[in-house]
Amino acid sequence: MQPQATDIRDLNALAERIRGWARALGFQQTGISGVQLPQDERHLLEWLRQQRHGEMHYMQHHGTRRSRPSALVPGTLRVISVRMDYWPEDAADAQALLEEKHRAYIARYALGRDYHKVLRGRLQELAASIEQEAGKFGYRAFTDSAPVLEKALARNAGLGWIGKHTNLINKDAGSWFFLGELFTDLPLPVDAPADNHCGSCHACMDVCPTQAIVAPYQLDARRCIAYLTIEHQGAIPVEFRKAIGNRVFGCDDCQLFCPWNKFAKPTDEKDFKPRHGLDDAALLELFNWTEEEFLERTKGSALRRVGYECWLRNIAVALGNAPTSSETVASLQMRADHPSELVREHVIWALNQHKNID
Repeated sequence: MQPQATDIRDLNALAERIRGWARALGFQQTGISGVQLPQDERHLLEWLRQQRHGEMHYMQHHGTRRSRPSALVPGTLRVISVRMDYWPEDAADAQALLEEKHRAYIARYALGRDYHKVLRGRLQELAASIEQEAGKFGYRAFTDSAPVLEKALARNAGLGWIGKHTNLINKDAGSWFFLGELFTDLPLPVDAPADNHCGSCHACMDVCPTQAIVAPYQLDARRCIAYLTIEHQGAIPVEFRKAIGNRVFGCDDCQLFCPWNKFAKPTDEKDFKPRHGLDDAALLELFNWTEEEFLERTKGSALRRVGYECWLRNIAVALGNAPTSSETVASLQMRADHPSELVREHVIWALNQHKNID
């Protein structure tokens, strides 16, 4: 059904009201883009051709639906992109934590409630407000939940530029934010794309522990710690295990050392506050969780998606990189006959890193 607002003045006014409603719902910025992404589609197809998506076979399966919004949701004319800050100001110091090898580093986005649930609910509320104003209209809400080139769409909507690390950066807010989208058939006025301000900086490339940023604006997921500790379901390649350090779920290094994040704003969202002390937890504490404890303490969290088996796999690697102690060795030995071959293999590797203990 076509919306009631049909002329340019009505649509311009509606776009401004959409921004206001989005702000009231906790989004820090809103932008509107068209649906044409030809250059990004070429980049995507070349990335897939080079197999840089690793075992994320769904990326190839979705093909060009990811880069063609109107193919994913027929009738889509515009994409409303929003961003929501998630940097947890009261969490343990992230850079310092990376140096404390007996403690676990968890990507800052995963310390609180699962962002999918938070953003999706807010986007549905935003759609309801639009419907009250403009009448019935076609839409679908997404937040990292479907084949969507969300960073390219957000760039075109003026929310920021895609940095050399392939994350979106906003010159006034850094990169510690989530993205969400409303695909819609409303012919709203579009915003100007954001300019790129990376310049000659290559801090993210220099700091990446596994050199996953193989060239400016090119990420090889097969080398990325976020991929290896979350998406990858098999054995972590031995060549990357030492570089993983104490990162047990994801990696933030390319953002932690990006100069633009000096402008990042801490979140006011209670849902993104750290839970269960996971911003500064001891590796041994997490490694000793039973499966029931894992399921209970990751309820409603993005951490749940990794599964208990890979959780133990990741922590075993981190314990292999931790300072040698009798407690560490004893804890690893208790898992040496774990029913999972995947866990056992990583525990044995970790024990071998401590083989010279007295």
